Amino acid sequence: MMKWAEIKAGANALAHIREHGLLADDVSTMLGASGGPKWFVLQGLDNFLFADFFANRTQPLNLLGTSAGGWRFASLGRSNPAEASALFSKLYRATVYSKKPDVREITDKAIDLLHEYVPDSAITEILQQEAFLHHMIVVRCKGLNAAEGRLGQGLGLLKAAGLNMLSRKTLGSSYERVIFHHPKAEPIMGKNWLDLPTIHVPLSKDNFRQALLATGSIPMVLEGVRDIPGAPRGVYRDGGVTDYHFDVPLDDQRGLVLYPHFQREVIPGWFDKNTKRRTTGANWPNTVLIMPSQAFIDALPYGKIPDRHDFAKLDVPARQKFWQQATDSGYRLAEEVAESIATGKIKQDVQLW
Repeated sequence: MMKWAEIKAGANALAHIREHGLLADDVSTMLGASGGPKWFVLQGLDNFLFADFFANRTQPLNLLGTSAGGWRFASLGRSNPAEASALFSKLYRATVYSKKPDVREITDKAIDLLHEYVPDSAITEILQQEAFLHHMIVVRCKGLNAAEGRLGQGLGLLKAAGLNMLSRKTLGSSYERVIFHHPKAEPIMGKNWLDLPTIHVPLSKDNFRQALLATGSIPMVLEGVRDIPGAPRGVYRDGGVTDYHFDVPLDDQRGLVLYPHFQREVIPGWFDKNTKRRTTGANWPNTVLIMPSQAFIDALPYGKIPDRHDFAKLDVPARQKFWQQATDSGYRLAEEVAESIATGKIKQDVQLW
């Protein structure tokens, strides 16, 4: 029988699942990676996790997201998280640009989408509840990376990329990691994050939407977000620049870390896509990774998961059809995962990562 999902775990998580299975209260943290429309293959899994798996949990759940991951998680902590997730999917899929959109047009479209997806009432809901504790990563830009012009920003990116080839720690000369967190949440994992300068800023009604916009503000694609209330003055951009799929210490999390991921490798930072750096289960012994199988990807139209290049490579009807097909396939993946968890079959399905 064809498998649509693979479930892998670090050594400690593997031992736990093989003995106990996977229960909602076993999980203390959930990760959501950057990746733009790649997340469409996870919408079905989000629907299961948000509406069913985590519905009756008794302990607070930390949500750590960057870019699309942060936007996905903005469905949680609301009266109907599955409905909110479906709305985000619908609005994102329906986005249409002119033939040659500039940064201003793309930014304006993102702002419009954000206001419809996360209205003021949703922000109030999220901040007043304490079951789902949001943490979203953005970067505060230094030097030329704060410029809006293509030349200045491009030079800043080249410098950061070149230094990153030597060490990820050099990114601290170009960016400061800023983690916006739920006002009732303890700053997540801050004491162990020694790789880059990191500060923590509480989320509020005044900064929630701006922080969420900033964590998805891809350099050279969207405008940066300037002077977010409650945070140091400056220009803020996509948290995936430093934490694309994450490579941060997770050992001090009290429970398991659940990571629904849309691809088959975990790339630490944005500049690492063309390097050999990858995060593995050896780095994260307490983490459970759920990802599409290669067979799932091969069965998708074009033999790939969606990405933002589809905007340029496909016409609007073809792109929207492809993204809907990827979403529908993701629901079949989610059904397989839900059955594995409910029946206890996950004890056999999980493999060492």
